[in-house]
Amino acid sequence: MTARKPINVRRPEVMARVRNKVQQYNSELVDSIRAAGNVLNLPGFEVHLAGAFGFCDGVKRAIEIAYATCAMFEGRRIWLIGEIIHNPAVNADLDAMGLRHLPWNLNDPVYAGLDEDDVVIIPAFGVSVLMRRMLEEKGVQLVDSTCGNVIRVWQKVRNYAKLGITSVIHGKAKHEESQATASQSCGEDGKGNFIVIFNETEAQLLADYIAGRGERAAFMAHFEGCYSAGFDPDIHLAEIGMANQTTMLKSETAHIQSMLRTAVVERDGDDLRFHAFDTICGATQDRQNALFELLDKPLDAMFIIGGYNSSNTTHLAHIASLKLPTFFVKEADCLMGLDKVRSFDLKAKAECEVALPLQAADLSRTWRIGVTAGASCPANVIESVVRRLAELRGCQL
Repeated sequence: MTARKPINVRRPEVMARVRNKVQQYNSELVDSIRAAGNVLNLPGFEVHLAGAFGFCDGVKRAIEIAYATCAMFEGRRIWLIGEIIHNPAVNADLDAMGLRHLPWNLNDPVYAGLDEDDVVIIPAFGVSVLMRRMLEEKGVQLVDSTCGNVIRVWQKVRNYAKLGITSVIHGKAKHEESQATASQSCGEDGKGNFIVIFNETEAQLLADYIAGRGERAAFMAHFEGCYSAGFDPDIHLAEIGMANQTTMLKSETAHIQSMLRTAVVERDGDDLRFHAFDTICGATQDRQNALFELLDKPLDAMFIIGGYNSSNTTHLAHIASLKLPTFFVKEADCLMGLDKVRSFDLKAKAECEVALPLQAADLSRTWRIGVTAGASCPANVIESVVRRLAELRGCQL
């Protein structure tokens, strides 16, 4: 069956039909705080927003595509691979419209039932080469919302593959984006190679092996499931090129690049067989930099808002937690009271009930709260958290 080209659903007449649904994620309150220098002043209460936070352009585009697809193909079966973005509020809204979900597992029996009458949305993270090829062969109508920043990374790793360079991907091996990028690293002929490393600890294991200090069996066992088929570290680490899941922590990526470059120099005497380029998403960088600036202010606590499975939001929570009491919440309902807040614990990887550090504070003094949100968090959710904080402080908005 001839593959059908992805269709552009963001047509003016279609977008006019979904304008109100897309605009529900805006917030006049958040806009007014931005206009006031990112500070909300109330009696005894200050909210300081980061200079950059919330929806990025890629996320806005993906959401518009999802709503436009539902409008344009109303009455047809519309499928989304995984989640359009990592935000529970947005995903729940789309589910309520009847959007169906396809798993990332290609062997799931649901794929056998797809045909040319089905519409399939590719999420902002992209999909693997094999998944896309399978969908094209089935003749489904594809609607592609892959982020441009992700595509830019794919172009780089495909070039690595052409040159025989192994891609070292700094990311989460099970994250949708890293899986898609890894598949692109294999190149058009499928003979390219990759290895995914999660953090500086794994980068050190890789650096040690490159420098000749690693033990093969232990290395392969540790990274099992994180490298390409047929990967041989004694052959395929001869020349490496760095790439990223676009939402990783920029400072950590920079350090990992330095570690691996040093290992190559130790082995070769120069860095000619080490390659790197900046593949951290600009919006991710902006939000991280803005948070660092915000943390220089005297704050009592920091609230990070967004989905718990959002990589860029998780990194914001990690950054803030190193400086002051930090609460990672997905919605306003997480603020149950001064003595009970449901905050996501990064180490336990679960929501835990904790108390605000302000509950015993003298209510005569001003509370200074920092607030930011990941690139997949809508402004209306940010507003609801700010309103709930004000309510707990006894302020009216």
